[in-house]
Amino acid sequence: MSEESNTIVRAGEILEKLRAEIGNALVGQKDVVEQTLIALMVSGHVLIEGVPGLGKTLLVRALAQAISLKVARIQFTPDLMPSDITGHAVLDPQTRELRIVEGPVFTNVLLADEINRAPAKTQSALLEVMQESQVTLEGAARALPRPFIVLATQNPLETEGTYPLPEAQLDRFLLKIDMPYPSQSEEVDIVLRTTTDQSGDKLPLSDVRHVINERAVTALQTLAARQRIDPAVVDYAVRIARATRAWTGIAMGSGPRGPIALVRAAKAAALMAARSFVLPDDVKAVALAVLRHRVVLSADAQLDGRRVDDLLLAILDATAAPRV
Repeated sequence: MSEESNTIVRAGEILEKLRAEIGNALVGQKDVVEQTLIALMVSGHVLIEGVPGLGKTLLVRALAQAISLKVARIQFTPDLMPSDITGHAVLDPQTRELRIVEGPVFTNVLLADEINRAPAKTQSALLEVMQESQVTLEGAARALPRPFIVLATQNPLETEGTYPLPEAQLDRFLLKIDMPYPSQSEEVDIVLRTTTDQSGDKLPLSDVRHVINERAVTALQTLAARQRIDPAVVDYAVRIARATRAWTGIAMGSGPRGPIALVRAAKAAALMAARSFVLPDDVKAVALAVLRHRVVLSADAQLDGRRVDDLLLAILDATAAPRV
């Protein structure tokens, strides 16, 4: 076995350990965990949607503990100000000079909790953060730590007190993950874990062990970026994204960030499968999470009760995959 193959195999083993450690805290939700790790491998941001109580915050805490990264949490509320996110300047009474107070975005993993409970002005404070990994304070750009990812959670738009995220901000998220209800057996396990030998109702993190450090995460990201991909597979990703722009029932299709995100996420999916090359199946596996927040249903489709995922699945069925 070549050195490259050994490296890929070791990377796959590390990622499998990460999945297992997070699973020691978060019951079920295997697809959610895998997609979150895919985003981490390519330094992409994640939007997780689900009703309260499904473990969105627990996922972030378990991930940070398994990787020993610095984590910060922002609870989004209607009165949250942009400076509460990025930081601000204060006048030092002793030196009479402005001093920069860095906001909670200066971290490795930022949990933007219930991001759609803040108005668009506050949400837009994350645009530069997510796109450039920097914050401009008092005219000077300050780089954020590396690695840096935003894991944002939002409640369904039907929930009272929520604001829709602007399309420009949605496009900055690599993936949008829908977190489903647990199965009955998983829910029984959750109840047992939270009611046995502890007084609170939180799932414990004591069983989550440290697996890798910050340098190892950066090495995995470099490895994911170097994954080989045939031009025919890139063409396949582009054809899928372009099909959303003319598909019946879709008023606005994916922009150019869509196929870029498809290829990035597919490379990470291949790495998680301990492969050094990308298959069309890797693109299909990540397509829903990559594209569901980049398209807008037409008014007729909304009235008919059609779902974005159903239309995307139809596009995947109609788009011929290459043989590589």
